[in-house]
Formats: sequence, C-alpha cells, structure tokens
Amino acid sequence: MIPAAFEYVAPTSLDEALSLLASYGDTAKVLAGGQSLFPLMKLRLVFPAYLIDLGRVPGLAFVEGNGAGQQDGSIRIGAMTLYREIEDSELVQRECALLAQTAALVADVQVRNRGTIGGSLAHADPTGDMPAAAIALGAEMRVVGPRGERVIPAADFLTGFFSTDLSPDELLTEIRVPRLAGWRSAYLKAAPRASGFTIAGVAVCLRLGADSTCEEIRIGVTGVTDKPFRATSVEAALRGRRLDERAIQEAAASVTDGLWVMDDLRASETYRAHIARLYTARAILAAIGG
Repeated sequence: MIPAAFEYVAPTSLDEALSLLASYGDTAKVLAGGQSLFPLMKLRLVFPAYLIDLGRVPGLAFVEGNGAGQQDGSIRIGAMTLYREIEDSELVQRECALLAQTAALVADVQVRNRGTIGGSLAHADPTGDMPAAAIALGAEMRVVGPRGERVIPAADFLTGFFSTDLSPDELLTEIRVPRLAGWRSAYLKAAPRASGFTIAGVAVCLRLGADSTCEEIRIGVTGVTDKPFRATSVEAALRGRRLDERAIQEAAASVTDGLWVMDDLRASETYRAHIARLYTARAILAAIGG
C-alpha cells in the first residue's frame, strides 16, 4: 500500500519546527528516522496531513559527555542520533555500555542506519528496545516547546501504549544517561527474527562487590505490558546478595508479579510471562559474565 496524501515540510531550525507544530497541531507527525512511522503510514494506520521532517534541523544529532566534575557527569545524546552512531560510539561503549549493547540489537542493519533514539522513545512502542535501556539507566528526556524546556525522567516520559508525556506542540531534543564505567551490563530479547517485534526484552546494569555481591542493580523490561517498566521486585531481591544462579532464578520469577501481561498473536499471556522470567535471569547472568 501507499500512504494517504500529505504535505511535506522540512524546517531548518528548532524554532521553525516548533512553530509548525503549534500551527498544525494533531494533524502533523514528526519525522525523525521514519523506521516506525513510514510502515504505519503505508498501512494507513496513521495518516497525517503534514509531515515535519527534523532532518535539516541542526544540533539534534550528537553524542557528548559532560566532564566528571561538571554538574551530573552525564552523557548527552541528541534525539536525532542514529542507532548506529550510539552503537559505534567509544564514549558510550566505555561509559554506558548498556546503551551501545541495546542499540546493537535494534531490528537490522538497515534500520540502525536510519532509525534514531529520539524517534524510538517518542514513538513509545511497548515492544521497543531503547525504552528498556532508558528505564534501566534512569535516563532523562529534555523536551522543548512554546512554554520552555522540561526535563522528564524516562519512567515518567513513557506513559503507556504508544503514548508519552509529550504535548502535541513539544519536541524531544536530547537524552541524558549516566556514566556507569565499571558497571556490568547486558541487553537480551526474544524476538521471532531480527526485525520482529520483541516478545520480551530485558536490559540489566549492575555493580558487583566482593564475592559477587550485588551492590546495585537496575533492570528495564520491554515487550511484556503496555509500556516498559523497571523490575523493582527483582532488583530488591538481589541487591546485597551474592549473585549465584539459584538466587537469580528465584528473583527473576517475580518479574511479572502483579502486572497485566499482553496476550496477542505473537505470544499468549502465559508464554510471554514465562519468556520474561527466562530472559530476566539470562540477562543478569550475561551481565555478570560481561
């Protein structure tokens, strides 16, 4: 199929993009990488009257690190930064490896060469890979609009099924993630094929002490419910404990406790919950091994 007719506009500044959003409102869609938007348009599941392409807006594609003595010592990533650029970034690999590991497993090479981190997070697909890492890392989203700038924690930014805290006249411009040099991390997912939708994906970063004791652990889970979530029950069960396989398996068993679990054509509720438990344990073990 081909998309319904639309008007294409390509602003050359952030102010112009915001002005267009304010003018067109809900009749417009923002084009970042287009790897999620274009298929939906071709299927006519969405049919914007206006398509606002951010590709010519300067200053939205970068990976930069604040120095350890500056403010929070975070890594700043522009919303239009490609998955490939995150995957290949030496700074990200060294200081926040989980983000690079997650980017490397997004869909396929073609998608990673066109898709953007900001597009993924703003799209808020409940099976998306990057939101799991953002949740686990406690990332922050810098959002700008006519009322000024907001900084939103990832857990508050991702509000539900394909929905975020973004207002129709706001843009996500930057993602901030903490430097976690010395932490161990892993992202694993179950998907029918490389570019298929995730049945369950688990992002883990942890810090080990003596005798493999877990000093700190953060776990983000995607593909299981209507939005990515932090597996706090698993974290609490493992924090301060020696991470042997038995302890990990016991803790991972609680990952979906108290949650509504999706039931669709790709996986039943029972199977998806089982895969979530299985991959939670596997991701923790992979992080330890890494």
